[in-house]
Parts: sequence; structure tokens; C-alpha cells
Amino acid sequence: MIKIIAKNYVKVGKTDEFKKMAMELVAKSQAEDGCVYYNLHEKIGEPNTLTFIECWESQEIIDKHGKTEHFTRIVPQLGEMCEKPGEVELYKVII
Repeated sequence: MIKIIAKNYVKVGKTDEFKKMAMELVAKSQAEDGCVYYNLHEKIGEPNTLTFIECWESQEIIDKHGKTEHFTRIVPQLGEMCEKPGEVELYKVII
């Protein structure tokens, strides 16, 4: 399994719009085959730092997810609401 941590630095005044759009991304991603979990988190004390934490069964499934209609449509729009580029890290689950 592979875990993805995708941190977003949302512009002030855009967090509600970001969260609303992210709801569709989360729901459709959770319904994909091979998705173990996919959620959006808000950093405590920093409400404009929103992080997707995801877990997928394999890299092949992640690659397929990255080509889905909802991902290719929504992720660029979310990026436009951010003040700077986000950070994406992948982790292999070992235990």
C-alpha cells in the first residue's frame, strides 16, 4: 500500500470554496477501486493549510487515479485557489 500526503496552502478567503470543491474529489476518489481511504484534513491552528491524506493499494492504481476525469478537472482548480505550490509526498506502508 502507498500513502499520499498532499498539503495545500489555500489563499485567505478561499478555504470554503476549496473545501466545497474537494468534497466532490474526495467522494469520487473514495469510490475508486483500490482506494483504501481518501480524506481532507485541516491543520490545527492553520485553517488555510488543507491536506489530503490518501491510501491506495498500488502505484498502478495511483497512476490510474491521476488520469480520472474528476482528478484532472478538479485538482487544477484547487491549485488556482492556493497561494503557493503544495507539497506531495508518497510513503510505502511497511507495517
